[in-house]
Amino acid sequence: MIFKSRVQPVKPPLEGFQSRVIAYLCVAITFSAIAAEKGFDAIYAAIILYALLYPHLVRLLSQTIDNLRPFHSRLALLGVDGLNTGLFITLCAFSVVPSLVFVLLISFASIIIGGPIFMLIGWLLVLVGLMASSAILTPQILLHSSTLVALSSLLSGGAFTLIMAASVYRQGRTLAQAQKVISAEQEKTARLATNLSKYLSPQVWESIFTGKQSVKLETRRKKLTVFFSDIRGFTELAEEMEAEALTDLLNNYLNEMSRIALQYGGTIDKFIGDCVMIFFGDPVSQGAKQDAEAAVSMAIAMRKHMKVLRQQWRSKGITRPLEIRMGLSTGYCTVGNFGANTRMDYTIIGREVNLASRLESAAEAGEILIPHETYSLVKDLIMCRDKGQVTVKGFSRPVQIYQIVGLRRDLGAAPSFVEHEVPGFSMYLDTNGIRNYDKDQIIQSLEQAARRLKDKIFI
Repeated sequence: MIFKSRVQPVKPPLEGFQSRVIAYLCVAITFSAIAAEKGFDAIYAAIILYALLYPHLVRLLSQTIDNLRPFHSRLALLGVDGLNTGLFITLCAFSVVPSLVFVLLISFASIIIGGPIFMLIGWLLVLVGLMASSAILTPQILLHSSTLVALSSLLSGGAFTLIMAASVYRQGRTLAQAQKVISAEQEKTARLATNLSKYLSPQVWESIFTGKQSVKLETRRKKLTVFFSDIRGFTELAEEMEAEALTDLLNNYLNEMSRIALQYGGTIDKFIGDCVMIFFGDPVSQGAKQDAEAAVSMAIAMRKHMKVLRQQWRSKGITRPLEIRMGLSTGYCTVGNFGANTRMDYTIIGREVNLASRLESAAEAGEILIPHETYSLVKDLIMCRDKGQVTVKGFSRPVQIYQIVGLRRDLGAAPSFVEHEVPGFSMYLDTNGIRNYDKDQIIQSLEQAARRLKDKIFI
């Protein structure tokens, strides 16, 4: 998909040719009034002709000027305009009104194209042009000008100011409209980015948008911890439930598992039905040991949360005891963009991917299996049970595997959780996850359940 901007480039108000033509036209009008009063001679005719032709000469030389840097070209033209202004003031015999109009013209134009600094430079160049032309021409100084010359200067200078003000106003409205279009485009792009981000893991999406990850077919070798899980009994459940109800259950399950995965920093690779594939160590890694610990801690959290989900599903009439089974493996994988130039998939391949998938298939309901390399990284944090060596399909040698029991801190003398489940009763209590303001309500619910159980007469 190609995005095209509807925002048209905005040019500075009358910068360059048009503003110069109007300014020099003001000079020609002023000297025409002087010539009409004093009589036409060669000097006035030359000045009027020069003022009318100079802007067009600059335009013809614009290709050469444009080869310079923009700052240098603007400064060079300002230098010529300043020297010309000094010459014009000298030729009008320092008449106050025309001289002030000429200075105002170059000041206004300088501020527009370059700001106060350009105006100061313009004044300095006017002074240089004034001194140089005075030394050469030695004019007669007449501070007072006739009514015709003063009126011509003021009217032409005022017309220049009004035209420039109208241009600034028009450009301001154009800029405001452009800003509205840009804001609308930005909002549209933000909505589109948010929608597209849901098709990628947040870590991958962020690395692409920040420029850390290039969008091209390339891969690299990294040490990762790979995770696979699925729901034991999901196939049988799919045969019993309507498609809509099954879809709601599956989306609820995948949403909860994704939330836990992102909480522990996992990169969600893909969903295949009820199967979830996640890896740790790319595009962000905390180190092989920390990545493995985060992956196994995530698996334990998912197993615990399944108890909560089963209670929710039971309240909706789903009595089949669905359990999650998981397999993890740690080792070097090839990670990156696979596919075609027009359709890529950010994923991983390698031996460890196959091993994690095989261990997940071999796991019992509620079981988490890991190989020896993962065990060696997490054994200080995670309690594991040795299950010996097993033959894994696709591997020539038996694989030493371990069963995850739980976090060591949860298995001490005072564990943080209590769980029990029998027909008609299901409880999972995690004291680490309870908020202070929910504590009293939970105690009341447990006491009420205990009273009802004591009062119940079983036959």
